[in-house]
Amino acid sequence: MNQTELKDFLDEKVIQYNNQDFIESDPVQIPHLFTQKEDIEIAGFLSATIAWGNRKMIIKNSHSMMELMGNAPYDFIMSHSDEDLARLENFVHRTFNGNDFAGFVKGLQHIYKNHNGLEAVFAKNQENDSLQKSIHEFKKIFFETDHLPRTQKHISDPLNNSAAKRINMYLRWMVRQDTKGVDLGIWKTISPAALSCPLDVHSGNVARKLGILTRKQNDGKALAELDQKLREMDAQDPVKYDFALFGLGVFEGF
Repeated sequence: MNQTELKDFLDEKVIQYNNQDFIESDPVQIPHLFTQKEDIEIAGFLSATIAWGNRKMIIKNSHSMMELMGNAPYDFIMSHSDEDLARLENFVHRTFNGNDFAGFVKGLQHIYKNHNGLEAVFAKNQENDSLQKSIHEFKKIFFETDHLPRTQKHISDPLNNSAAKRINMYLRWMVRQDTKGVDLGIWKTISPAALSCPLDVHSGNVARKLGILTRKQNDGKALAELDQKLREMDAQDPVKYDFALFGLGVFEGF
């Protein structure tokens, strides 16, 4: 395929997968459970944090996280007691355990009490065509509270050459604003043009087969390469193509 044919093909796949049917099998359904801004962004952040492995298990355990917080995540973050945190002890999703969960609750409380919330922290350090510095600075602020060293691994740092797939996916959920109803688009201070594709095994393999990614590892350098190609196809909304790449990989075995 030439560049025009490739863009037309991927645009068709975006239309095919960027619709409300997508929500049923994706952890983006978790923030969709809520209506208050803070509930949406906290639910999205926590469910994106554990979004690796079996998708059904991700969704199941994300629901469990919400239930442990009384299905009122913002209220829990801001007003939890030590006894409330103790209830989290038995939670586990792969290597993310109850101690990590408690550390994340404290980090989120710090973000809302001292830094005006999640959107404000990410917006503060954004660049015109990248949020990777924002992610790096967010991680530093998030872990200013007491936490176990092991908990830091659950937020990737793109300035250490990580593709930071889960947090880029979270930012897509919060920032992208279209009429399709999948991404929530509740953050108005960050442009979708600055988003990066959530690069994982599926989207990476499809991108290589389509010739828009040459680097073999799914790391920060690969993400920069892929982002450049996607921005050439749509500079204002490059990560809409995540739906195409992911759908081709997961649902079609492309």
